[in-house]
Amino acid sequence: MRLAALYSGGKDSTLAMYTAEQMGHDVAYIVNIIPDSDDSMIFHVPNSNIVPLLADSMKKRLVTATTGGNEEDDMNALRKALKGLDIDGVVTGAVWSDYQWERMNIVCDELGIVCMSPLWRKDQDIVMSELIDSGISAVIVGVYADGLDDTWLGRDVGGSYEDLKRLSAKKKVSVIGEGGEYESLTLDSPMQSSVLTITESEKEWNGRSGTLSVKRAGLIKKETRPKK
Repeated sequence: MRLAALYSGGKDSTLAMYTAEQMGHDVAYIVNIIPDSDDSMIFHVPNSNIVPLLADSMKKRLVTATTGGNEEDDMNALRKALKGLDIDGVVTGAVWSDYQWERMNIVCDELGIVCMSPLWRKDQDIVMSELIDSGISAVIVGVYADGLDDTWLGRDVGGSYEDLKRLSAKKKVSVIGEGGEYESLTLDSPMQSSVLTITESEKEWNGRSGTLSVKRAGLIKKETRPKK
């Protein structure tokens, strides 16, 4: 099938897109819904401004729409972005959120296209293992749960797996952040010709939660990266 990927720049939407391509589908478009505030009922918020760089690295056409962040605005923005695209369906990184799943399926049904969610209902440890095995690299850019403080901002997701498992056992935190415990930003994946590099960032911490706001970033071609 010819697909558009609903893409936030986070690890789950990256893994879902990569999985769809491994299944033989053609992911022709990246669709990014951009909230005009700090909240969205359906979509990932932190660092949406970085998605164009990731789309460029993957050589995919980027389609964007803005939303006010409430449910009606989110669904209208998704309709606007998908309407008229030459696609058979949309691939999403939904894993366990019934709320997101149901609303994305409503829009897809209205448009007569398929909603493909290759990670849907998978065990969170399996998703994390697939992420690590795929070669996708992502960092934590938002933390919103007890046990996750500002020192977690900027940490590599895969490299933090063991710590996340210990935190999950103690605090019931989802190791993949499916309960909204944390948000991520992809730096590298097998689909990218270049690696995203963060050159300037700022931690914003309110004592209970916080974000890593990326101020400047760039792309480095994989064959020209300095050797470690």
